[in-house]
Amino acid sequence: MKLTIFGASGRTGTQLVHRALERGDDVTAVLRRPAGLDPRVTVRVVPDFADTAALRAAIEDSDAVLSAIGPRSRKDAPVAAPATRRILAAGPRRIVVISAAPVAPPPADDSVISRRIALPIVSSVLRPVYDDLREMEAALAASDSVWTAFRPPLLTNGKATGRYRTRVGGSVPRSFSVSRADLADAMLASLGRPETERQPVGVAA
Repeated sequence: MKLTIFGASGRTGTQLVHRALERGDDVTAVLRRPAGLDPRVTVRVVPDFADTAALRAAIEDSDAVLSAIGPRSRKDAPVAAPATRRILAAGPRRIVVISAAPVAPPPADDSVISRRIALPIVSSVLRPVYDDLREMEAALAASDSVWTAFRPPLLTNGKATGRYRTRVGGSVPRSFSVSRADLADAMLASLGRPETERQPVGVAA
């Protein structure tokens, strides 16, 4: 496939690029500033995402857009929602983004500890982050693009295992982490899963 990846120089973005190249995909990376990437990647530097024409040129021939843009801490937010709105303005046909499990209420089959202790604490401490991601998901839902928003729990730097679980429409219960490599694999795999279209998808180890 021909893919355009935003946030390709970050920790999850580099996993997306690596996994996509392994699959044999044609990858274009859109960056705000130059960065050293695999020489097989076509790099487009767009310093200002308000430049809709530049973004449209970067994605016009792509089968799908994947975004790893998001806040790394509460001080960074809002990041995901503004960037995603700019990308949507360029008219991607298919877009896959990263959200987070605490964006929505926990599933009914989750553990009591998760539902009544862990999630409320995390949601309170990182409220600016999750508010940013909720706004991003709202922008996706209001768009004409075919979207998928992955909702992982804690992201780790572990290796790809291929043993992750997904749940279309909500978070995976009784799970607390997933590797960035497995998240990247799940995002790419969703491009061949019609049931993930216009849906949040939980992913966890």
